[in-house]
Amino acid sequence: MKVESANITSINNSLSKIKQQTETSVQALVSSPKTDGPSFSQRISDGLNGVAKSQNDASQLAKNFELGTENDLSKVMVSQQISSVGFQLTLNVRNKALSAYKDIMNMPV
Repeated sequence: MKVESANITSINNSLSKIKQQTETSVQALVSSPKTDGPSFSQRISDGLNGVAKSQNDASQLAKNFELGTENDLSKVMVSQQISSVGFQLTLNVRNKALSAYKDIMNMPV
């Protein structure tokens, strides 16, 4: 029980850290747009790589659980949920970008 609690606590801390970093980044972009940071395409690329990594990690954990080398089912399930949420976010960002592109293309000139 303590191991599951420690895993959940560490995942919660990781998610809190990611949330704080995201909020800090958004505040920095809103307050003063700088050009010395990573470009938009670099940020998108990093985001996609992060989602791909979480999917690969979740897949590997599930495989290890099936093979019996991983005994913590909660860790596997949380990893799969993180992967799923990341994929859903990526899909929604793609849909919004495509919708914005279509709106711009349909504007009269």
